[in-house]
Amino acid sequence: MDSFQKDIDERANLALSNKFELLLFRLGKGQHSDKSELYGINVFKLREIVPMQKINRAAGMMSPLLGMANIRDQIIPVIDLPAVTGCTPETGLNLLLITEYARSTQAFAVESVENIIRLDWSQVHAAESGVSSRNITSIASLDSDEYKGELALVLDVEQILYDIIPSGRNVDVAAIEGSTNPLKPGAVAIVAEDSKVARMMLEQGLKGMGIPTMMHSTGLEAWEKIKVIAAEAKAAGQPITDRIGMVLTDIEMPEMDGFTLTRNIKTDITLKQIPVVIHSSLSGSANEDHVRKVGANGYVAKFDVKELSQVINKALEGAEL
Repeated sequence: MDSFQKDIDERANLALSNKFELLLFRLGKGQHSDKSELYGINVFKLREIVPMQKINRAAGMMSPLLGMANIRDQIIPVIDLPAVTGCTPETGLNLLLITEYARSTQAFAVESVENIIRLDWSQVHAAESGVSSRNITSIASLDSDEYKGELALVLDVEQILYDIIPSGRNVDVAAIEGSTNPLKPGAVAIVAEDSKVARMMLEQGLKGMGIPTMMHSTGLEAWEKIKVIAAEAKAAGQPITDRIGMVLTDIEMPEMDGFTLTRNIKTDITLKQIPVVIHSSLSGSANEDHVRKVGANGYVAKFDVKELSQVINKALEGAEL
């Protein structure tokens, strides 16, 4: 297990080249298959991997929440990941993946951990049209010798937490009551976010701020739309900021990540005036350094609508990160 946790911080540098590392693990046999599917989670979300710990279950606590565990003097919830995905472990729940995600820490119980592989985001494809599970955000095509031709199902952790933990379900629109649209009349916000539940929450929050939006599920999809709008603005003799008031992007997305999308915008002479805010569940100083390097105008961790509103307004005012 130590090999999986070694030098995780150094992997942050991959983000600047549209690459990332995926932790591969198994949860057991599926409901309708004898095969044990490969699942994946971005290593950036991983704090550590530990053997199964003593679980304390409170009265009324229901599956897939197993209970609470004391991990390094921190009491955190433990989620039965096979139960979430409908899998049955053959050897039991043997390991805990300790993750830091969207301002919270949680443990996911899994059967086994296999490997860490390096991928380009172009190898990861949105799953919405091809996978029925609400808990899968994308599918990774593996090309290493060990996994040649296999697919890994990348979990939508935001959706899982949204379904299990009630406190994360509400967008406190009252916190931004009285907000007025800070964009130019006729301009929209281009939003790139692969998680279905995160898109829903962003849409609610931006609507509360009075900001009209165009929602996209991948960075590449957002980039293609930006180029189309830029061509239309040029043909009409308008500055691009009359059409696109801002871009709000997640970091990790299929096909093109948020850092690459931001860098594409900020290195284009026509587009670089568009304010870009990065909104991500991936926290830490390494990410904030990358946000500066790619030229973003703001960064905010998911999901606090009041803080999001403040960061957006600072970015639009031209404040540096």
